[in-house]
Amino acid sequence: MLVVLGLFGRLITALTLRLARNFLVTRELSRSLEKPVRVLIPLLGVQAVWLSAPDDLMLIPLARRLTGVLIVFGFTWLILRALRGIEQIILLSNPVDIADNLRARRIQTQTRVLFRTISFFVMTIGLAAILMTFPAARQFGTSLLASAGLAGLAVGFAARPVLANLIAGVQLAITQPIRLDDVVIVENEWGRIEEITGTYVIVRIWDDRRLVVPLQYFIETPFQNWTRRSSSLIGTVFLWVDYSLPLEPLREELRRLCKEVPELWDGRVCVLQVTDTSEKSIQLRALVSSPDSSRNWDLRCHIRENLIGFIQRQYPQALPQLRADLSVGQKPPKSDTHVPEHVEPERQPPV
Repeated sequence: MLVVLGLFGRLITALTLRLARNFLVTRELSRSLEKPVRVLIPLLGVQAVWLSAPDDLMLIPLARRLTGVLIVFGFTWLILRALRGIEQIILLSNPVDIADNLRARRIQTQTRVLFRTISFFVMTIGLAAILMTFPAARQFGTSLLASAGLAGLAVGFAARPVLANLIAGVQLAITQPIRLDDVVIVENEWGRIEEITGTYVIVRIWDDRRLVVPLQYFIETPFQNWTRRSSSLIGTVFLWVDYSLPLEPLREELRRLCKEVPELWDGRVCVLQVTDTSEKSIQLRALVSSPDSSRNWDLRCHIRENLIGFIQRQYPQALPQLRADLSVGQKPPKSDTHVPEHVEPERQPPV
């Protein structure tokens, strides 16, 4: 009978997959539920046989309990696979490999975090249901609830990080301070949100390192999100030059350099300003904008290198210089000018 029910389960799942392959929802759900259904159908049939058998049959209570545990496990597995199938349907319906993927990233982030949180509770309920099938475990659970107090307080403190991360996951899914593929600055590291799990976030840093950050970090700690509303960004290039450098030719060169790379410059901002001065040189700041942070980095490097080259070629004397007075330490020339006698300086009248 077990073999017949197993073959029947395989036939049902194979027929369902064939009928559902042309539709995204039915195809993904059928693929996800295929293995749990193949396991559950024989188990349900075997349990029906055990329940119809006489109660005084040898080992029948043990067989019934063992099969019941396997059925609870199978239903838990079925629910988890169904959640996984629904999650996959939502992710496939909202791909992020497109130019304007802000809405898709928002939906994918909410889906991943919420479904992982729900899966955790499903596994917890399934484990509790399995334990409750054993009288000893049920009695232990009752005793534990009756003797709560310090023990419950200790368990609460021990589970605080897990519960905090679960609550933080729900907050992240609703408020979305971060989304998948967001560009962030975390712990002074530039990277992209690569993965969001139920307890932590994986940040892929620019040099392919991975930074593992707890979910609670993004609720309690300030961080930078460079793609919160849009991916466009304004970058800065600082140069220190001599006071003798004319600024207008340098502004013209900056505009030419920006127009030279339309794939890096989005045409919004291209400004050169004097932002600081010292006794030796002046500080210039060039502001340039790009569609995203990666291209803005390349644009800043392009502007910095070419502006330095332009100054070296056209105005080499305008590079930062050190000026020295060679007359320092020499005696001043004598003068016929009459030096007045020492005069007491005026003082403020008493108040």
